Amino acid sequence: MANESPPQGKPGTPDDGAPGFFGLIRNFFTGLFGRKPREPGHFVTGSKFSWRGSLTSAPWLWPSRDYLLYVPSGYSGWKRRTLLVLLHGCKQNPEDFAAATRIAALADSEGMLVLLPRQNERANAWGCWNWFDKRTAEGAGESAIVAAQVRAVRRRYRVHPRRIFAAGMSSGGSLAAVLGLRYPEIFAGIAVHSGIAAGAAASPLSAFKVMTNGADTRVESIADDARRSSSSSALPVALLVIHGDNDTTVAAVNAVQLVSQYLVFNGRLPPTPGMRDLPAADEHAAVTQGGARPMTIDDYRVEGRLVARLVRIAGLGHAWSGGDGAFAYNDPAPPPATRLIADFIAAALQPGGKKRWPFKV
Repeated sequence: MANESPPQGKPGTPDDGAPGFFGLIRNFFTGLFGRKPREPGHFVTGSKFSWRGSLTSAPWLWPSRDYLLYVPSGYSGWKRRTLLVLLHGCKQNPEDFAAATRIAALADSEGMLVLLPRQNERANAWGCWNWFDKRTAEGAGESAIVAAQVRAVRRRYRVHPRRIFAAGMSSGGSLAAVLGLRYPEIFAGIAVHSGIAAGAAASPLSAFKVMTNGADTRVESIADDARRSSSSSALPVALLVIHGDNDTTVAAVNAVQLVSQYLVFNGRLPPTPGMRDLPAADEHAAVTQGGARPMTIDDYRVEGRLVARLVRIAGLGHAWSGGDGAFAYNDPAPPPATRLIADFIAAALQPGGKKRWPFKV
């Protein structure tokens, strides 16, 4: 008959669409090991305190800070990831800083986790990190709180213990410089954009003077003391410094002093006090491409391993290079600092490896 249904197989046979025994086995392993849709990148929130986190300038404040954590697209617990701590500057917050630096796009492409600590307005009315606070500069205070946040993220996520980096802009970069010196067992490298050497200010009152004229302390001696108290297995801690030659907020002398400090810390230089000039670089390059501002890159190595990189960008003021100009303290003109940091991380993780510039030399 025309409307007669085709003959049906017995239940449980391939004829009725059921997978059968071997089909069930195949489907089980396909579901277990087969490709699954990539989970999109997303932010999660958290908070962490440290018993050592009280500030000299605000001892009444509970020693805790909130944070954002960006979990990259496709994250799973199988692979250990690089962790980047990204510290915003004054009058910024983690959300705006993440958007302006386009850090989520980099995190997705590199598969890295990004921790963005949030400053408490009660700790600093301008939202600055208190790099000039005595306890913070010595490894307690806010540096201890950020270190506690890193440990909390390490416990919750698959973080590679030798691939943890900290980076920041202005006051955030200055706090990152402290973290590298005081917690070398945690950090493999530090990136400082428009920042200041660790312990450069003798007191909060001298902070503005330091920004204009350079350190009023012996930052090389601070580095030498930190080196002596650090385990040799924790060194070196690589450093990237990015600074604009038109920065009228943080003078360029601070970039020189910061590089000098880390060269002493990493055993590349003796602790000569009051250095205002750097030694000749092991590698020097003048780099331009297209509409990018000219920049010079000086690399310093110890036994073939990168220990410091200074990037000086012509015409850049006190702003994140290559950032989103819709946000404060961001200059949209290249070179992009976010990409320079990614390139630095790659170089720091390849001891003695060939340099890889993001622009043509």
